[in-house]
Amino acid sequence: MPGSSGNGAVTRSTLRQQIADALRDEVLAGRLQPGQAFTVKEIADQYGVSATPVREALVDLTAQGLLEADQHRGFKVREYSVADFRGLVEARTLVTDGMFHALGKGHQGFRDPDDPRTAAALAGVRRRGEEAQRAATAGDLTVLIGYDLRFWRELSSLYGNVYLSDFLHRLRVQSWVCAVQRLRRLPDLRGRLWAEHTELVDALARRDTDTARAIVAAYNAHALALIEKLAVE
Repeated sequence: MPGSSGNGAVTRSTLRQQIADALRDEVLAGRLQPGQAFTVKEIADQYGVSATPVREALVDLTAQGLLEADQHRGFKVREYSVADFRGLVEARTLVTDGMFHALGKGHQGFRDPDDPRTAAALAGVRRRGEEAQRAATAGDLTVLIGYDLRFWRELSSLYGNVYLSDFLHRLRVQSWVCAVQRLRRLPDLRGRLWAEHTELVDALARRDTDTARAIVAAYNAHALALIEKLAVE
């Protein structure tokens, strides 16, 4: 029946996304290591599901740059280089610079900063930033990544362009995948992770885009210096 077929498609699509999300979290947590290979069957058996949604999830993650297709083993976790990280940082900087420029020029796509709904949205982003800062200060990388991704997703959504928000989110996920491949080696991350999320929100709330750019530039310089240092240790 059409109704049952539709429900089945929705269920499979949801399962596909759940598997993709779970595997992405495994990569970010370092439980799936760079270069580690696996087959569709292995993942299907691990989660107790059929091969179809697993294969679709793995293809999605490959398109997002987290996995690579391996003709011998199926798929493997992508290994990122320091050059890859530099490229990702440059790409996400171009996106955020464009967003800040649009805000400074009063671009119609950006929500009006004087609108109470925007103020409420910024307050929510700031709360996410506070949680990210606490995690960064404590050196809790797993918690930090979760809140940091939510922080930038919600912040970029203020621009009002879902395509831009999705693109920046993908860049930030890839950046974290690249970074954790090195950060997970450190026994103690306290005091080594960027924690100025709320300062960035406050600058944007004031429409102080120059300060916002300076904060992001300092963040990028800090991240690059840390990853480059770890690459040679």
